[in-house]
Amino acid sequence: MRSVTCTLLLGTCILVLGPAARGVLSQCPNLCHCHGDLQHVICDSEGLKKIPQVSEATRLLNLQRNNLGGIPSGAFSESKGLVSLHMQHCQLREIESQAFKGLKKLVYLYLSNNKISSIKSGAFEDLTELTYLYLDGNQISELSKGIFSPMINLFVLQLNDNRLRELRPGTFAGTKDLRWLHMSGNELTTLHPGSLDDVENLAILHLDRNKLSSYPSAAMSKLRVVEELMLGTNPMRAIPDNAFQSFGRYMEKLHLDNMGLEKFSGGAFNGVTAVRVLHLHNNKLKSLPGAMQLGTITNMTLFNNPWNCSCQLLPLRKWIDSHQNQTDVLCASPPEQKGKQVRENTAIKRCKSKVKKSKPGRRN
Repeated sequence: MRSVTCTLLLGTCILVLGPAARGVLSQCPNLCHCHGDLQHVICDSEGLKKIPQVSEATRLLNLQRNNLGGIPSGAFSESKGLVSLHMQHCQLREIESQAFKGLKKLVYLYLSNNKISSIKSGAFEDLTELTYLYLDGNQISELSKGIFSPMINLFVLQLNDNRLRELRPGTFAGTKDLRWLHMSGNELTTLHPGSLDDVENLAILHLDRNKLSSYPSAAMSKLRVVEELMLGTNPMRAIPDNAFQSFGRYMEKLHLDNMGLEKFSGGAFNGVTAVRVLHLHNNKLKSLPGAMQLGTITNMTLFNNPWNCSCQLLPLRKWIDSHQNQTDVLCASPPEQKGKQVRENTAIKRCKSKVKKSKPGRRN
């Protein structure tokens, strides 16, 4: 209701707007704490069961640790100035279509550690400026085609520790600038061909702690600039030829630990020229490919593998000799070498490096 006060001042009636006229959005929401003239609104752990409306002047809204249940359509229609929205630990179960409509300035969206199992089509409409999206620690089992397509500026996507079982083509349509994709700790068994084609500029890809039984060559073939790939703790027995070739000259960190990995194909590391960190521990490896380049590697974990201490292991032995911290690499065969340190194995030391001979008539 509008409150009116008339004061006789040179015959003029002056209109004074009371609190009701200024509206609730000019005030700090109930139970919340506000700073910087409503620019930061903090409602952490206040027992809220409904999303409060905040001023268009608000840039950061912290709703962590409340019992909100879901995000309905248009929940932030009056909060168009938001840049950062925090909704971790809010008991969220679903996100309705157009839940974030109007948030065209939002850059950071934190939805971690909820119970989200359903994200309706169009849920992320209007999030054209969103750069960081955190959905880790939820119960998401399926991502619909184009669900992230409004996010043309998305840079980091966190999907760790959900229940994803497969990735289909079109899932990441529109997110061509995505650089960090984290999908550790899901139930992925299949990455369909084409499922990563829309994010060919990925630099960081985490797929560890899933259920991939074979290397997804077709899905990975369009990736061009991956610098860090984590595949550890997947039940993958072999790495095929050319597995990393499309991005091999950029890859610096490769995690292949805790997989039950038994072998690499001879050309598994074709094109790989820049790896500095390689984790191979807790596997069933007996040897490494002869053509594998070890010269760039500064940190390699090798323990808990049944290494066969034959001449095939000579390049690895030379690498171990040049890295004094590698003291836990043990031979498992032949029987007379079992349990001995690879570094101390005199039989390997007597092996000679193979030297390629030029064919008659060919100039060197």
